[in-house]
Amino acid sequence: MNKINPKALINSKWTKVDITNKEKHFIITKVEFDEEQKVIACVIEAVMTHNEYTIDWRDLKVSDQWRIGWK
Repeated sequence: MNKINPKALINSKWTKVDITNKEKHFIITKVEFDEEQKVIACVIEAVMTHNEYTIDWRDLKVSDQWRIGWK
């Protein structure tokens, strides 16, 4: 399980384990917090295609799906 600090998500780099549409490397481009500083929205962008996806940031904790950094 990947350890993630929600406040350090912005501009963090990620590698997807199962590659789809030739998208392997991603960067977090947008993180929104509520008034209690809990993450309410997270946008991840594919480096090669620049496609953006809204994801549940907790999915990044699953090490079978995501790796921290670009590998």
